[in-house]
Amino acid sequence: MSAGPHIGIVAGESSGDILGSRLMTAIRARAPNARFVGVGGETMLAAGLDSLAPLDALAVNGFKDPLLRLPSLYGLLRRLRQRFVAEPVDAVVGVDFNVFNLLLERAVKKRGIPTAHYVSPSVYFWRQGRIKRIAKAADVVLALYPFEPELYRQRGATAVFVGHPLADEIGPDDGSDAVRQRARQALGVPAQSVVIALLPGSRRSEIDFMGRLFLDAAVLLDAAFANAVFLIPTPTQAVHDAMQAVLARHPQCKDLAVHLVRGQSRTVIAAANMVLAKSGTATLETMLLRRPMAVSYRLGAVSAWLILRLKKSDFVALPNILAGEALVPELLQQDAEPHRLATALKEQYQRSQTDDAYYRACAYWHDELRRGGAGKAAEAVLALIRS
Repeated sequence: MSAGPHIGIVAGESSGDILGSRLMTAIRARAPNARFVGVGGETMLAAGLDSLAPLDALAVNGFKDPLLRLPSLYGLLRRLRQRFVAEPVDAVVGVDFNVFNLLLERAVKKRGIPTAHYVSPSVYFWRQGRIKRIAKAADVVLALYPFEPELYRQRGATAVFVGHPLADEIGPDDGSDAVRQRARQALGVPAQSVVIALLPGSRRSEIDFMGRLFLDAAVLLDAAFANAVFLIPTPTQAVHDAMQAVLARHPQCKDLAVHLVRGQSRTVIAAANMVLAKSGTATLETMLLRRPMAVSYRLGAVSAWLILRLKKSDFVALPNILAGEALVPELLQQDAEPHRLATALKEQYQRSQTDDAYYRACAYWHDELRRGGAGKAAEAVLALIRS
């Protein structure tokens, strides 16, 4: 039996662990004798990873933690580079976790090992000058969005559009009324309620500010819709506790039907009639589930000033960036005010009841992003090795 490709693969977060495991499975479907060595979590280990370090070895939070962990992170970087070069592996794939993996990819690429980076940094939004540095690290970038390869090509780099994993996970019928009712049943929400999902984010700073802002908007929405129920998913116990504290400091909410749901963010979105979301991946998930939404975010004055001058997109919400037009309302900075949020969401929802243009756009972009991403990424990695 001939030896299959030997691939180094490194993920630094739980989301990368899932993405990495699917890539490994897709590669092995095409090259049954493929072997994998590197860093990942439980799903990558279950897919056959020869682990060189636990996923926790790369876990960092905030600004202070990476500085404190710098010696151990640098030591792990050196060990991985030495192992990948000594064996040697046929290719190295960095799964997201951009700073660490791009450093690792650049180091092994200098030693003649082909490299791929799975998930482009958000160069479509700002700091496109990073592409030249990314190209020095990765022979090919496996891109989630169809407009990304052209950005790389314009700067002499190579990227391949492989599709978005969320579009593969979420089926075309997962936004149906039947799915909505099953989601409500699972969450114990009355079937005839007007369900409004509030997605203020998961960082403590976001919970403190966006949580208060969204609850202020909820008070106004409660007056606009009979039988309104507000669902707030909390991905971790720390986020749950932080949101509980915000609710406790918000006496106006005592008469609202507000429910915190531990985890299950996709079920919360599926159960909803409409969604008020912080900008981020949740807006894409909401679009794929065909839910009307309004999007908001607010930064400190200095951060906002910097981003406004560096950003390359007219939009911040992923549905709008994809479409190149305002599919959903965005209320940012000084426009992020409770009355405007409530009005924008109510109008978006009401418009969706009589005009199916938004739903047609959701279906179109779902189809564009639904490409069997793990399989496309596997083919790109194997082609890199062959070349």
